[in-house]
Amino acid sequence: MSAPTEVSRVDRFFGVTERGSTVLRECRGGVVTFFTMAYIVVLNPIILGGTPGNPLNADIHGNVLPMTAVAAVTALVAGVMCIVFGVVANYPFAFAAGLGINSLLAVSVTTQVTWPQAMGLVVLNGVIIVVLAVTGFRTAVFNAVPAELKAAITAGIGAFIAFIGFVNAGFVQRVPDAAHTNVPVQLGDSGSISTYPVLVFAVGLLIMGVLTVRKVAGGLLIGIVITTVLAIVIEAVVDPATWALNTPKLPESIGGLPDLSLLGNVDLFGAFTEHGTASNVIAAPAIGATILLFTIVLSNFFDAMGTMTGLGKEAGLADENGTLPGIGKALAVEGTGAIAGGLGSASSNTVFVESASGIAEGARTGLANIVTGALFLAAMFFTPLYQVVPLEAVAPALVVVGALMIGQIRTIDFTRFDYALPAFLTIVAMPFTYSIANGIGLGFITWVVLAVARGKVREIHPILWAVAAVFVVYFARSPLQELLT
Repeated sequence: MSAPTEVSRVDRFFGVTERGSTVLRECRGGVVTFFTMAYIVVLNPIILGGTPGNPLNADIHGNVLPMTAVAAVTALVAGVMCIVFGVVANYPFAFAAGLGINSLLAVSVTTQVTWPQAMGLVVLNGVIIVVLAVTGFRTAVFNAVPAELKAAITAGIGAFIAFIGFVNAGFVQRVPDAAHTNVPVQLGDSGSISTYPVLVFAVGLLIMGVLTVRKVAGGLLIGIVITTVLAIVIEAVVDPATWALNTPKLPESIGGLPDLSLLGNVDLFGAFTEHGTASNVIAAPAIGATILLFTIVLSNFFDAMGTMTGLGKEAGLADENGTLPGIGKALAVEGTGAIAGGLGSASSNTVFVESASGIAEGARTGLANIVTGALFLAAMFFTPLYQVVPLEAVAPALVVVGALMIGQIRTIDFTRFDYALPAFLTIVAMPFTYSIANGIGLGFITWVVLAVARGKVREIHPILWAVAAVFVVYFARSPLQELLT
Protein backbone atom coordinates (compact mmCIF):
# COMPACT_ATOMS: atom_id res chain seq x y z
CA MET A 1 0.00 0.00 0.00
CA SER A 2 3.00 2.32 0.39
CA ALA A 3 4.07 2.39 -3.27
CA PRO A 4 1.12 4.45 -4.56
CA THR A 5 1.72 6.96 -1.75
CA GLU A 6 5.35 7.34 -2.74
CA VAL A 7 4.41 7.78 -6.38
CA SER A 8 1.84 10.42 -5.48
CA ARG A 9 4.42 12.31 -3.42
CA VAL A 10 6.78 12.33 -6.38
CA ASP A 11 3.93 13.43 -8.62
CA ARG A 12 2.99 16.30 -6.29
CA PHE A 13 6.58 17.46 -5.74
CA PHE A 14 7.38 17.72 -9.45
CA GLY A 15 3.86 18.57 -10.63
CA VAL A 16 3.93 15.66 -13.05
CA THR A 17 0.16 15.38 -13.57
CA GLU A 18 -0.20 19.15 -13.52
CA ARG A 19 2.08 19.39 -16.55
CA GLY A 20 0.19 16.67 -18.39
CA SER A 21 2.77 13.93 -17.92
CA THR A 22 3.10 10.68 -15.99
CA VAL A 23 5.84 9.27 -13.78
CA LEU A 24 6.49 6.51 -16.32
CA ARG A 25 6.76 9.03 -19.16
CA GLU A 26 9.20 11.14 -17.12
CA CYS A 27 11.35 8.10 -16.40
CA ARG A 28 11.30 7.07 -20.04
CA GLY A 29 12.22 10.59 -21.14
CA GLY A 30 15.10 10.66 -18.67
CA VAL A 31 16.47 7.39 -20.03
CA VAL A 32 16.23 8.60 -23.65
CA THR A 33 17.97 11.86 -22.77
CA PHE A 34 20.80 9.94 -21.09
CA PHE A 35 21.39 7.70 -24.09
CA THR A 36 21.39 10.64 -26.53
CA MET A 37 24.01 12.51 -24.49
CA ALA A 38 25.97 9.69 -22.80
CA TYR A 39 28.56 10.10 -25.55
CA ILE A 40 29.89 13.11 -23.64
CA VAL A 41 31.50 10.74 -21.10
CA VAL A 42 33.53 9.32 -23.98
CA LEU A 43 33.97 12.51 -26.03
CA ASN A 44 34.92 14.92 -23.23
CA PRO A 45 38.05 12.92 -22.30
CA ILE A 46 39.05 12.90 -25.97
CA ILE A 47 38.74 16.70 -26.10
CA LEU A 48 40.25 17.52 -22.70
CA GLY A 49 42.30 14.48 -21.77
CA GLY A 50 45.39 12.87 -23.15
CA THR A 51 48.55 10.98 -22.48
CA PRO A 52 52.00 12.41 -21.58
CA GLY A 53 53.67 13.75 -24.69
CA ASN A 54 50.37 14.33 -26.52
CA PRO A 55 50.71 17.89 -27.90
CA LEU A 56 47.07 18.16 -28.93
CA ASN A 57 45.59 18.31 -25.43
CA ALA A 58 48.64 19.46 -23.46
CA ASP A 59 48.61 22.79 -21.63
CA ILE A 60 51.27 25.46 -21.84
CA HIS A 61 53.60 23.42 -19.63
CA GLY A 62 53.02 20.20 -21.58
CA ASN A 63 50.79 18.65 -18.90
CA VAL A 64 47.65 16.66 -19.76
CA LEU A 65 44.54 15.53 -17.91
CA PRO A 66 44.34 11.72 -17.59
CA MET A 67 41.54 10.48 -19.83
CA THR A 68 40.16 7.96 -17.35
CA ALA A 69 39.96 10.65 -14.69
CA VAL A 70 38.25 13.09 -17.09
CA ALA A 71 35.66 10.43 -17.94
CA ALA A 72 34.93 9.86 -14.24
CA VAL A 73 34.52 13.54 -13.32
CA THR A 74 32.52 14.18 -16.49
CA ALA A 75 29.95 11.59 -15.39
CA LEU A 76 30.04 12.73 -11.75
CA VAL A 77 29.47 16.43 -12.38
CA ALA A 78 26.83 15.75 -15.04
CA GLY A 79 24.96 13.43 -12.68
CA VAL A 80 25.05 15.86 -9.76
CA MET A 81 24.01 18.87 -11.86
CA CYS A 82 21.16 16.98 -13.56
CA ILE A 83 19.75 16.06 -10.16
CA VAL A 84 20.25 19.52 -8.63
CA PHE A 85 18.64 21.26 -11.58
CA GLY A 86 15.76 18.79 -11.65
CA VAL A 87 14.99 19.29 -7.95
CA VAL A 88 15.48 23.07 -7.82
CA ALA A 89 14.34 24.26 -11.26
CA ASN A 90 11.97 21.37 -12.06
CA TYR A 91 12.63 21.34 -15.79
CA PRO A 92 13.64 18.31 -17.92
CA PHE A 93 16.84 20.00 -19.09
CA ALA A 94 19.80 17.69 -18.54
CA PHE A 95 23.35 18.90 -17.85
CA ALA A 96 26.81 17.83 -18.99
CA ALA A 97 30.11 19.36 -20.06
CA GLY A 98 29.36 21.86 -22.82
CA LEU A 99 31.06 21.06 -26.12
CA GLY A 100 31.69 24.69 -26.96
CA ILE A 101 33.65 25.62 -23.85
CA ASN A 102 35.59 22.37 -23.53
CA SER A 103 36.80 22.78 -27.11
CA LEU A 104 37.67 26.41 -26.40
CA LEU A 105 39.72 25.34 -23.39
CA ALA A 106 41.61 22.65 -25.29
CA VAL A 107 42.23 24.60 -28.49
CA SER A 108 42.77 28.16 -27.26
CA VAL A 109 42.87 28.72 -23.51
CA THR A 110 45.48 26.12 -22.57
CA THR A 111 47.90 27.50 -25.16
CA GLN A 112 48.26 30.40 -22.71
CA VAL A 113 47.63 28.89 -19.25
CA THR A 114 47.85 25.58 -17.38
CA TRP A 115 44.94 23.19 -17.03
CA PRO A 116 44.33 24.13 -13.37
CA GLN A 117 44.37 27.81 -14.37
CA ALA A 118 41.97 27.14 -17.24
CA MET A 119 39.59 25.41 -14.85
CA GLY A 120 39.98 28.39 -12.52
CA LEU A 121 38.71 30.62 -15.31
CA VAL A 122 35.75 28.27 -15.75
CA VAL A 123 34.93 28.58 -12.04
CA LEU A 124 35.16 32.39 -12.18
CA ASN A 125 32.93 32.33 -15.26
CA GLY A 126 30.36 30.37 -13.24
CA VAL A 127 30.51 32.84 -10.36
CA ILE A 128 29.90 35.73 -12.76
CA ILE A 129 27.00 33.87 -14.42
CA VAL A 130 25.40 33.17 -11.03
CA VAL A 131 25.76 36.81 -9.94
CA LEU A 132 24.18 38.01 -13.20
CA ALA A 133 21.32 35.58 -12.65
CA VAL A 134 20.76 36.40 -8.97
CA THR A 135 20.73 40.15 -9.68
CA GLY A 136 18.05 39.59 -12.34
CA PHE A 137 20.18 40.78 -15.25
CA ARG A 138 20.23 37.41 -16.98
CA THR A 139 16.46 37.10 -16.65
CA ALA A 140 16.03 40.63 -18.01
CA VAL A 141 18.07 39.73 -21.08
CA PHE A 142 16.02 36.55 -21.50
CA ASN A 143 12.74 38.47 -21.35
CA ALA A 144 13.97 41.29 -23.62
CA VAL A 145 14.46 38.97 -26.59
CA PRO A 146 11.64 39.49 -29.15
CA ALA A 147 9.27 36.56 -29.68
CA GLU A 148 10.43 36.22 -33.30
CA LEU A 149 14.05 35.78 -32.24
CA LYS A 150 13.05 33.27 -29.55
CA ALA A 151 11.26 31.22 -32.22
CA ALA A 152 14.31 31.52 -34.46
CA ILE A 153 16.57 30.36 -31.63
CA THR A 154 14.40 27.28 -31.15
CA ALA A 155 14.39 26.51 -34.86
CA GLY A 156 18.13 27.15 -35.08
CA ILE A 157 18.81 24.75 -32.24
CA GLY A 158 16.70 22.18 -34.08
CA ALA A 159 18.85 22.61 -37.18
CA PHE A 160 21.97 22.53 -35.00
CA ILE A 161 21.22 19.27 -33.19
CA ALA A 162 20.12 17.64 -36.45
CA PHE A 163 23.46 18.65 -37.94
CA ILE A 164 25.21 17.23 -34.86
CA GLY A 165 23.38 13.97 -35.49
CA PHE A 166 24.40 13.90 -39.15
CA VAL A 167 28.04 14.65 -38.34
CA ASN A 168 28.26 12.26 -35.37
CA ALA A 169 26.96 9.42 -37.54
CA GLY A 170 29.26 10.19 -40.44
CA PHE A 171 26.27 10.84 -42.71
CA VAL A 172 27.76 14.29 -43.28
CA GLN A 173 31.55 14.43 -43.45
CA ARG A 174 34.19 17.07 -43.98
CA VAL A 175 35.69 17.08 -47.45
CA PRO A 176 39.41 16.23 -47.11
CA ASP A 177 41.83 19.11 -47.59
CA ALA A 178 43.52 17.08 -50.29
CA ALA A 179 40.41 17.50 -52.44
CA HIS A 180 41.30 21.21 -52.95
CA THR A 181 37.68 22.29 -53.13
CA ASN A 182 35.65 25.07 -51.53
CA VAL A 183 32.87 22.61 -50.71
CA PRO A 184 33.22 22.05 -46.93
CA VAL A 185 31.11 18.92 -46.39
CA GLN A 186 29.73 15.98 -48.30
CA LEU A 187 27.30 13.07 -47.96
CA GLY A 188 29.00 10.11 -46.30
CA ASP A 189 32.20 8.87 -47.93
CA SER A 190 32.76 10.47 -51.34
CA GLY A 191 29.12 11.43 -51.64
CA SER A 192 27.57 8.05 -50.90
CA ILE A 193 26.62 5.74 -48.04
CA SER A 194 29.49 3.27 -48.30
CA THR A 195 30.05 2.12 -44.71
CA TYR A 196 27.99 -0.03 -42.38
CA PRO A 197 27.93 2.53 -39.52
CA VAL A 198 26.37 5.16 -41.77
CA LEU A 199 23.90 2.56 -43.05
CA VAL A 200 22.97 1.79 -39.43
CA PHE A 201 22.30 5.51 -38.90
CA ALA A 202 20.12 5.73 -42.01
CA VAL A 203 18.12 2.66 -41.02
CA GLY A 204 17.78 3.96 -37.47
CA LEU A 205 16.53 7.31 -38.74
CA LEU A 206 13.79 5.62 -40.77
CA ILE A 207 12.83 3.38 -37.85
CA MET A 208 12.54 6.32 -35.45
CA GLY A 209 10.70 8.35 -38.06
CA VAL A 210 8.13 5.58 -38.52
CA LEU A 211 7.71 5.11 -34.75
CA THR A 212 7.23 8.87 -34.33
CA VAL A 213 4.63 9.03 -37.09
CA ARG A 214 2.81 6.09 -35.55
CA LYS A 215 2.96 7.88 -32.15
CA VAL A 216 4.46 4.80 -30.50
CA ALA A 217 5.10 5.46 -26.81
CA GLY A 218 8.85 5.44 -26.21
CA GLY A 219 9.50 5.47 -29.94
CA LEU A 220 12.91 7.09 -29.73
CA LEU A 221 14.08 4.76 -26.97
CA ILE A 222 12.78 1.74 -28.88
CA GLY A 223 14.53 3.02 -31.97
CA ILE A 224 17.84 3.41 -30.11
CA VAL A 225 17.58 -0.15 -28.76
CA ILE A 226 16.71 -1.64 -32.17
CA THR A 227 19.48 0.29 -33.90
CA THR A 228 22.01 -0.72 -31.24
CA VAL A 229 21.09 -4.40 -31.65
CA LEU A 230 21.46 -4.01 -35.42
CA ALA A 231 24.89 -2.44 -34.91
CA ILE A 232 25.99 -5.26 -32.59
CA VAL A 233 24.91 -7.88 -35.14
CA ILE A 234 26.70 -6.10 -37.99
CA GLU A 235 29.87 -5.69 -35.92
CA ALA A 236 29.83 -9.39 -35.04
CA VAL A 237 29.12 -10.61 -38.60
CA VAL A 238 30.96 -8.27 -40.97
CA ASP A 239 33.38 -6.40 -38.67
CA PRO A 240 33.14 -2.91 -40.26
CA ALA A 241 36.16 -0.61 -40.22
CA THR A 242 35.32 2.24 -37.86
CA TRP A 243 32.46 3.34 -35.62
CA ALA A 244 32.21 6.83 -34.13
CA LEU A 245 33.59 6.65 -30.56
CA ASN A 246 31.82 3.49 -29.35
CA THR A 247 32.22 0.06 -30.94
CA PRO A 248 29.00 -1.95 -30.49
CA LYS A 249 30.43 -5.00 -28.75
CA LEU A 250 29.28 -6.64 -25.56
CA PRO A 251 31.87 -5.68 -22.92
CA GLU A 252 34.14 -8.19 -21.21
CA SER A 253 33.62 -6.40 -17.89
CA ILE A 254 31.01 -3.90 -16.73
CA GLY A 255 32.31 -2.33 -13.54
CA GLY A 256 35.15 -0.58 -11.77
CA LEU A 257 35.91 2.19 -9.29
CA PRO A 258 36.07 5.68 -10.87
CA ASP A 259 39.22 7.82 -10.79
CA LEU A 260 38.22 11.10 -9.09
CA SER A 261 41.75 12.46 -8.65
CA LEU A 262 40.98 15.62 -10.66
CA LEU A 263 38.42 16.94 -8.19
CA GLY A 264 39.57 20.30 -6.84
CA ASN A 265 42.60 20.53 -9.15
CA VAL A 266 41.99 24.25 -9.74
CA ASP A 267 44.15 27.39 -9.71
CA LEU A 268 41.59 30.16 -9.33
CA PHE A 269 43.63 33.29 -10.05
CA GLY A 270 46.90 31.98 -11.48
CA ALA A 271 45.96 32.90 -15.05
CA PHE A 272 45.90 36.59 -14.07
CA THR A 273 49.36 36.66 -12.50
CA GLU A 274 51.64 34.11 -14.14
CA HIS A 275 53.34 34.09 -17.52
CA GLY A 276 53.44 30.86 -19.45
CA THR A 277 56.41 29.42 -21.28
CA ALA A 278 55.07 29.15 -24.82
CA SER A 279 56.26 31.62 -27.46
CA ASN A 280 52.72 32.69 -28.34
CA VAL A 281 51.68 33.62 -24.81
CA ILE A 282 50.44 37.17 -24.44
CA ALA A 283 52.63 39.84 -22.84
CA ALA A 284 50.21 40.89 -20.11
CA PRO A 285 48.69 37.91 -18.24
CA ALA A 286 45.95 39.95 -16.55
CA ILE A 287 44.70 41.40 -19.84
CA GLY A 288 44.89 38.08 -21.63
CA ALA A 289 43.12 36.21 -18.84
CA THR A 290 40.39 38.86 -18.75
CA ILE A 291 39.80 38.47 -22.49
CA LEU A 292 39.71 34.69 -22.14
CA LEU A 293 37.26 34.98 -19.23
CA PHE A 294 35.05 37.37 -21.22
CA THR A 295 34.93 34.90 -24.11
CA ILE A 296 33.99 32.00 -21.82
CA VAL A 297 31.30 34.05 -20.02
CA LEU A 298 29.65 35.25 -23.21
CA SER A 299 29.60 31.78 -24.75
CA ASN A 300 28.24 30.23 -21.54
CA PHE A 301 25.67 33.01 -21.00
CA PHE A 302 23.98 32.84 -24.38
CA ASP A 303 24.41 29.14 -25.18
CA ALA A 304 22.41 28.24 -22.06
CA MET A 305 19.85 30.99 -22.59
CA GLY A 306 19.26 29.93 -26.17
CA THR A 307 19.04 26.26 -25.27
CA MET A 308 16.54 26.88 -22.47
CA THR A 309 14.46 29.03 -24.81
CA GLY A 310 14.29 26.27 -27.39
CA LEU A 311 13.66 23.44 -24.96
CA GLY A 312 11.02 25.41 -23.04
CA LYS A 313 9.07 26.16 -26.18
CA GLU A 314 9.37 22.59 -27.43
CA ALA A 315 8.08 21.23 -24.11
CA GLY A 316 5.17 23.66 -24.11
CA LEU A 317 6.33 25.12 -20.79
CA ALA A 318 6.86 28.69 -22.06
CA ASP A 319 4.17 31.35 -22.33
CA GLU A 320 3.10 33.08 -25.54
CA ASN A 321 6.20 35.30 -25.39
CA GLY A 322 8.51 32.32 -25.03
CA THR A 323 9.20 33.06 -21.34
CA LEU A 324 9.67 30.20 -18.89
CA PRO A 325 8.12 30.49 -15.41
CA GLY A 326 10.82 30.70 -12.75
CA ILE A 327 13.51 31.27 -15.35
CA GLY A 328 15.58 33.34 -12.92
CA LYS A 329 16.02 30.40 -10.56
CA ALA A 330 16.78 28.08 -13.45
CA LEU A 331 19.45 30.41 -14.84
CA ALA A 332 21.05 30.77 -11.41
CA VAL A 333 21.27 27.00 -11.00
CA GLU A 334 22.62 26.70 -14.53
CA GLY A 335 25.46 29.03 -13.59
CA THR A 336 26.50 26.68 -10.79
CA GLY A 337 27.11 24.07 -13.48
CA ALA A 338 30.13 26.07 -14.60
CA ILE A 339 31.42 26.29 -11.02
CA ALA A 340 30.92 22.54 -10.49
CA GLY A 341 32.49 21.69 -13.85
CA GLY A 342 35.53 23.82 -13.16
CA LEU A 343 36.02 22.42 -9.67
CA GLY A 344 35.76 18.92 -11.11
CA SER A 345 38.09 19.63 -14.08
CA ALA A 346 35.27 18.48 -16.36
CA SER A 347 34.79 21.92 -17.99
CA SER A 348 31.68 24.07 -17.66
CA ASN A 349 28.48 22.05 -17.34
CA THR A 350 25.42 23.48 -19.00
CA VAL A 351 22.03 22.54 -20.40
CA PHE A 352 22.30 20.06 -23.27
CA VAL A 353 20.22 20.45 -26.42
CA GLU A 354 19.94 16.65 -26.52
CA SER A 355 17.41 17.05 -23.69
CA ALA A 356 14.95 17.66 -26.52
CA SER A 357 14.96 13.92 -27.18
CA GLY A 358 13.57 13.25 -23.69
CA ILE A 359 11.06 16.07 -24.16
CA ALA A 360 9.97 14.44 -27.41
CA GLU A 361 9.29 11.29 -25.34
CA GLY A 362 6.99 13.32 -23.08
CA ALA A 363 9.29 14.54 -20.28
CA ARG A 364 7.97 17.75 -18.76
CA THR A 365 9.41 17.97 -15.25
CA GLY A 366 12.61 17.71 -13.27
CA LEU A 367 11.83 14.08 -12.50
CA ALA A 368 13.26 13.17 -15.90
CA ASN A 369 16.46 14.95 -14.87
CA ILE A 370 16.67 12.83 -11.73
CA VAL A 371 16.61 9.70 -13.88
CA THR A 372 19.22 11.08 -16.28
CA GLY A 373 21.42 12.17 -13.37
CA ALA A 374 21.19 8.79 -11.69
CA LEU A 375 22.28 7.09 -14.91
CA PHE A 376 25.25 9.44 -15.22
CA LEU A 377 26.32 8.61 -11.67
CA ALA A 378 25.99 4.92 -12.46
CA ALA A 379 28.04 5.48 -15.63
CA MET A 380 31.07 6.26 -13.42
CA PHE A 381 31.09 2.59 -12.42
CA PHE A 382 29.74 0.97 -15.59
CA THR A 383 31.59 2.76 -18.38
CA PRO A 384 31.95 -0.34 -20.62
CA LEU A 385 28.19 -0.99 -20.48
CA TYR A 386 27.01 2.29 -21.97
CA GLN A 387 29.86 2.20 -24.49
CA VAL A 388 27.96 -0.62 -26.22
CA VAL A 389 25.65 2.01 -27.76
CA PRO A 390 27.39 3.62 -30.78
CA LEU A 391 26.80 7.21 -31.80
CA GLU A 392 25.23 5.92 -35.00
CA ALA A 393 22.40 4.47 -32.90
CA VAL A 394 21.56 7.68 -31.01
CA ALA A 395 22.27 10.20 -33.76
CA PRO A 396 18.95 9.46 -35.56
CA ALA A 397 17.09 10.61 -32.44
CA LEU A 398 18.81 14.00 -32.71
CA VAL A 399 17.71 14.37 -36.32
CA VAL A 400 14.11 13.45 -35.50
CA VAL A 401 14.05 15.91 -32.61
CA GLY A 402 15.63 18.58 -34.81
CA ALA A 403 12.81 18.10 -37.31
CA LEU A 404 10.29 18.62 -34.51
CA MET A 405 11.99 21.74 -33.11
CA ILE A 406 12.47 23.53 -36.41
CA GLY A 407 8.67 23.64 -36.67
CA GLN A 408 8.79 26.80 -34.53
CA ILE A 409 9.77 28.62 -37.72
CA ARG A 410 6.07 28.76 -38.61
CA THR A 411 5.50 31.49 -35.99
CA ILE A 412 7.92 33.91 -37.70
CA ASP A 413 6.50 36.42 -40.17
CA PHE A 414 8.93 36.04 -43.08
CA THR A 415 7.00 38.58 -45.14
CA ARG A 416 8.70 41.24 -43.00
CA PHE A 417 12.36 41.31 -43.96
CA ASP A 418 13.29 43.06 -40.71
CA TYR A 419 12.13 39.85 -39.02
CA ALA A 420 13.20 37.45 -41.77
CA LEU A 421 16.90 38.33 -41.97
CA PRO A 422 17.70 38.22 -38.22
CA ALA A 423 15.68 35.00 -37.89
CA PHE A 424 17.35 33.44 -40.90
CA LEU A 425 20.85 34.32 -39.70
CA THR A 426 20.06 32.99 -36.23
CA ILE A 427 18.84 29.69 -37.65
CA VAL A 428 21.57 29.01 -40.22
CA ALA A 429 24.53 30.34 -38.24
CA MET A 430 24.07 27.79 -35.44
CA PRO A 431 24.76 24.69 -37.56
CA PHE A 432 27.10 26.48 -39.97
CA THR A 433 29.37 27.80 -37.19
CA TYR A 434 28.65 24.94 -34.76
CA SER A 435 27.70 27.45 -32.07
CA ILE A 436 24.41 28.52 -30.51
CA ALA A 437 25.98 31.73 -29.20
CA ASN A 438 27.15 32.77 -32.67
CA GLY A 439 23.65 32.39 -34.08
CA ILE A 440 22.15 34.43 -31.25
CA GLY A 441 24.77 37.14 -31.67
CA LEU A 442 24.19 37.54 -35.40
CA GLY A 443 20.44 37.64 -34.81
CA PHE A 444 20.71 40.32 -32.13
CA ILE A 445 23.04 42.56 -34.12
CA THR A 446 20.98 42.30 -37.30
CA TRP A 447 17.72 42.88 -35.42
CA VAL A 448 19.02 46.15 -33.96
CA VAL A 449 20.53 47.38 -37.23
CA LEU A 450 17.36 46.72 -39.25
CA ALA A 451 15.14 48.28 -36.58
CA VAL A 452 17.26 51.43 -36.77
CA ALA A 453 17.02 51.34 -40.57
CA ARG A 454 13.22 51.27 -40.28
CA GLY A 455 13.23 54.27 -37.96
CA LYS A 456 12.06 52.16 -34.99
CA VAL A 457 14.86 53.12 -32.62
CA ARG A 458 12.45 53.66 -29.72
CA GLU A 459 11.12 50.12 -30.07
CA ILE A 460 14.53 48.58 -29.41
CA HIS A 461 14.84 47.42 -25.81
CA PRO A 462 17.88 49.01 -24.11
CA ILE A 463 19.14 45.56 -23.20
CA LEU A 464 19.12 44.58 -26.88
CA TRP A 465 21.37 47.57 -27.61
CA ALA A 466 23.75 46.49 -24.87
CA VAL A 467 23.79 42.82 -25.86
CA ALA A 468 24.29 43.64 -29.54
CA ALA A 469 27.24 45.85 -28.61
CA VAL A 470 28.72 43.08 -26.48
CA PHE A 471 28.44 40.65 -29.38
CA VAL A 472 30.22 43.10 -31.66
CA VAL A 473 33.10 43.04 -29.19
CA TYR A 474 32.83 39.26 -28.96
CA PHE A 475 33.12 38.76 -32.71
CA ALA A 476 36.07 41.19 -32.84
CA ARG A 477 37.86 39.74 -29.80
CA SER A 478 40.94 38.49 -31.69
CA PRO A 479 41.98 41.84 -33.20
CA LEU A 480 41.07 43.56 -29.94
CA GLN A 481 43.34 41.19 -28.03
CA GLU A 482 46.19 41.95 -30.42
CA LEU A 483 45.53 45.67 -29.99
CA LEU A 484 45.59 45.50 -26.21
CA THR A 485 48.67 43.32 -25.82
